[in-house]
Amino acid sequence: MTAINNANQNLVVTAFWEVHSGEEGAVAALLQDFLPRAQREPGVREFQIHQNIAKPREFFFYEVFAGESAFADHQQTDHFKNIIVGQAIPKLAKRERSQFRFI
Repeated sequence: MTAINNANQNLVVTAFWEVHSGEEGAVAALLQDFLPRAQREPGVREFQIHQNIAKPREFFFYEVFAGESAFADHQQTDHFKNIIVGQAIPKLAKRERSQFRFI
């Protein structure tokens, strides 16, 4: 019998944001508030947010969830709805997300 590799059940989400000019500081502050809350969610395995040094309007997210349901739960949290959807997304010029699985 083959053992199931639980890592293969994880869902990796990457996101790239580019904020409107002049919004870098405001978005960085929102994300600093949001990040520890996201990291404490029960289905979150890893959650990091990075700001591009050379192009501070660009942010990169690397997120690992226990599975698709954990990712869905994440998007229903108050901090996601209030900080990300309600405050940060309106300041974005561009938003891209991709989903991956470990191999």
